[in-house]
Amino acid sequence: MFEYGTVLAFATSDVDDRLLRADEPLAGLQVRCGGELPGTIAVPELLELVRKARHSRFRIARSINAQDGSDAICAWIEVEPGAEGEGCSIRVRTWQSSPVLQEEGALAEQRRAATDRHLAELSAYLDAGQRVLAATSESPELAELVSAMEAGVGQVWTEFLAPENVTHQQPLHWRLLDGTRVIVPGSQRSWRVSLVPHMAPGFEPSGFELLLLSDQPAGQGPTVVEPAIRPPRRSLVGQDLAPVLKQPIARIIANAETIRTRLAGPLPDAYAEYAGEIASAGTLLLGLLEDMADLEVVESDSFTTLPDPIDLSEVARQAAGILGVRAREKGIVIDPPPFEQTLPALAEFRRVLQVLLNLVGNAIRYSPENSRIAIHLQAAGERARVIVSDQGPGLSEPEQARVFEKFERLGRSGDGGSGLGLYISRSLARAMGGDLTVESMAGQGARFILEVPADPGA
Repeated sequence: MFEYGTVLAFATSDVDDRLLRADEPLAGLQVRCGGELPGTIAVPELLELVRKARHSRFRIARSINAQDGSDAICAWIEVEPGAEGEGCSIRVRTWQSSPVLQEEGALAEQRRAATDRHLAELSAYLDAGQRVLAATSESPELAELVSAMEAGVGQVWTEFLAPENVTHQQPLHWRLLDGTRVIVPGSQRSWRVSLVPHMAPGFEPSGFELLLLSDQPAGQGPTVVEPAIRPPRRSLVGQDLAPVLKQPIARIIANAETIRTRLAGPLPDAYAEYAGEIASAGTLLLGLLEDMADLEVVESDSFTTLPDPIDLSEVARQAAGILGVRAREKGIVIDPPPFEQTLPALAEFRRVLQVLLNLVGNAIRYSPENSRIAIHLQAAGERARVIVSDQGPGLSEPEQARVFEKFERLGRSGDGGSGLGLYISRSLARAMGGDLTVESMAGQGARFILEVPADPGA
């Protein structure tokens, strides 16, 4: 859906939902809506669409509406998120301008959907068959429901939210279920669902956004007296510092990149180099902040992982794909597992991906130019292994004993590392019931081995 057809305009956004560049007519609308270029997306429905795509990591396409003076704009927009920590690519397929008329029909539906999104306490993404792809919620009351939906990816959503007074075989046509009352297990409140189709004009929906709403505020219902427990230790970095610092640091990086690439106008080479150094320093600081937040998470008493049936081959290929551009900048070739190879395991997908991104990223950082990095899979009884091998300088026996220690950088400086990545990665591996080890000889590269429980039912 995203690779074919006519594109009227391209645009890109960053991780803070700032519009970095845009073609006309989107660029003009951004300015007339009170925004800047580059600057925070000023068209409300476009901003909502980009945020949804970036948070869900799913490609989203739908019509948006905006007001441009006395004209109403209706545009078909496709948003594709980049890698984690990056923004989105935006494509404008259609653009219609007409005098503002009384709100009715499709426009009223768009307004209703926008209102529901702001009020929803849970959002889920469904495929064309109304099967669950992902679910998110910040409500503690719905935490168990989200966990059940994530564990039951591929099942019809009505398996988790039973419609009230509906006895027909599921799933019904989505229009018959839109707005229906549903039962949320463990909740005393009244709930309804809103189904927002993702569809191109003239086609059947390619998927849906499910919004769960309640007319009763949270906390209504029988009062339950909870036993007194010691409050958990507050996360200083993750809860206090990270949310405050991430946005201004990301803004510094984006502005520095704008200056470095001369998007804002001509600039002497020396100043462009200064801007590049600012962007690099900001990226290092942001990475350190994220590592410190991860460190607090893995060292907390309540930290657990959510094991799912996964294919380690697929995760390894995703890690190789995400870091492919960085590797090619050094002329390094990453050899991922072949597509026909599979290795089932029981582990949390995003945590395995986080570990592999760290291992492959380290291999790129410390390997010489024009070398190779290999990612192998190995079944070992009750364990499943992913092995990342490089052709770097390797590690001596004393270094192998120290490399997983907190803040350990083996005497290296200026390489952009925090000394926390391998410590966090080993902590994650052990939390998933596995381990992270290294085999190496000085001058002969290194082999980092991630082990997680194999899936005996696969």
